[in-house]
Amino acid sequence: MTAAPGDAALIEAFLEMMAAERGAALNTLEAYRRSLADYAAHAGVRRKSLTNAGRDEVTTYLGDLAARGMAPATAAQHLSAIRQFHRFLVADGIRADDPTRIVPAPRRAAALPKILSVAEVDTLLTQAETEAANPDLSPSKAASARRLYLILELLYATGMRISELVALPRAAARRDAEMLSITGKGGRERLVPLNDRARDALAQWISTYPANRFLFPANSEAGHLTRQQAARDIKALAARAGLPAHKVSPHVLRHAFASHLLERGADLRVVQMLLGHADISTTQIYTHVLDERLTRLVSENHPLAARHKP
Repeated sequence: MTAAPGDAALIEAFLEMMAAERGAALNTLEAYRRSLADYAAHAGVRRKSLTNAGRDEVTTYLGDLAARGMAPATAAQHLSAIRQFHRFLVADGIRADDPTRIVPAPRRAAALPKILSVAEVDTLLTQAETEAANPDLSPSKAASARRLYLILELLYATGMRISELVALPRAAARRDAEMLSITGKGGRERLVPLNDRARDALAQWISTYPANRFLFPANSEAGHLTRQQAARDIKALAARAGLPAHKVSPHVLRHAFASHLLERGADLRVVQMLLGHADISTTQIYTHVLDERLTRLVSENHPLAARHKP
């Protein structure tokens, strides 16, 4: 399909403006030409031209792109070209209205958080624990290994953000070390319980490391370990453990903490509190875990499920 002669002339005028006034590159102009010609053809099928196409033509065109299997990001690029074209028509007095003004851009599907399996987390923790217990390390390397082991245990035990962890004051660990006091975004404080492994690693660190304001002191501007250094240490450990380093990060461990809890029956509201999310809508990125768990529960426990098993 091609644009009607009148529409084609308007498209060329728009492209000339984009080249002369905005310095648009040749490949950009060609992309705009294809998008606008396709849009004009769609409007023509609906007996409309680019001078009288309305919001319905724009929205049905986006629906047509989706039906063709076009990715939302690519469809959004088409809409961007159409928006700029209609603004050009309004600015030149060719149209009095812009039909794209209140048309929302195609939305990308929310990306599922990347997580590690329980086995992968266990591999990472085992590697860190083994290195921390190595008697042949120099004092400085031994301290770094023990610090990294504690960092991993705390990240996976609490799901805290790496920025929260590196800035933990020594006083955040209560005397019995069963709970950790975390200051999150907006200065909101929350108490998060520790499991036995994290509690033991924390107790050992506190007993052997000299007292300091921070739990992880360092010669940095802030006075504590930087999140960048912690992330680099974790990636290097992952590589030594035989895991793909690009797959492992502090935030991935946070996702693993939340997903693994939900897989084992934790309530979404509880996970929200543990993660320090102000709004549960943020925690709902993990609802795919709940969906999978519910599907499994129904398939395994529904009274008629056995009839369909071979």
